[in-house]
Amino acid sequence: MKKVLILEDEANIRSFVVINLKRAGYEVVEAGTGYDALDKLEQNPDIGVAILDVMLPDIDGFEVCRRIRASGMKIGVIMLTARTQEDDKVTGLMTGADDYVTKPFSPAELTARIDALFRRVGTATAKVTSDMLKEGPFTLNLRNHSLEKNGVKVRLTQVEYAIVKLFMQNPGKPLSRENILAMVWGRDYVGDLKIVDVNIRRLRIKIEDDPQNPDYIMTVWGHGYQWGR
Repeated sequence: MKKVLILEDEANIRSFVVINLKRAGYEVVEAGTGYDALDKLEQNPDIGVAILDVMLPDIDGFEVCRRIRASGMKIGVIMLTARTQEDDKVTGLMTGADDYVTKPFSPAELTARIDALFRRVGTATAKVTSDMLKEGPFTLNLRNHSLEKNGVKVRLTQVEYAIVKLFMQNPGKPLSRENILAMVWGRDYVGDLKIVDVNIRRLRIKIEDDPQNPDYIMTVWGHGYQWGR
């Protein structure tokens, strides 16, 4: 059974989410504080997706997400927030979240986002027939899902890995935002196209020598992005 962590300090909201996720066939681990969530993640290494509320009584959901990514845990992360400002969505994605859902939300919407994220995580761990993709200073290992630049490992989230893989499989080919969204997040994804731009910004920080003047992930104005010039 697929296991999900729900971090939410409001007990009534957490219970509502837990009931609906269990009905959808998930095993659910609950946490009411950020530190509690980090402990639960350590105790349950088989958790596949973490749903993190932003506003918490101790450390906020952004910090929990940062610590998850810093630890190297290969799990999906969805930010859950009552705030609708664009800055909050961008902050969540820049700290390493894969997706966000804004309160109030429907159980069907949250379940669909979790299902899609599990599919991406599952695809990233599927058996492959070719071991490596190489482009310039980069080597993408398709077996252990790692990226190296000049022999130095670059730590990626599962979404970042999927984007880099898509680019390296299509060097020099312009890819629209819609195409990237469909290939990485799934064709049934109903979120904002800006999630692509934020993830590209995050990737550039990790792989470019100068993120403001990229050499590898190039902007194709009016269309999207491409790998290489």
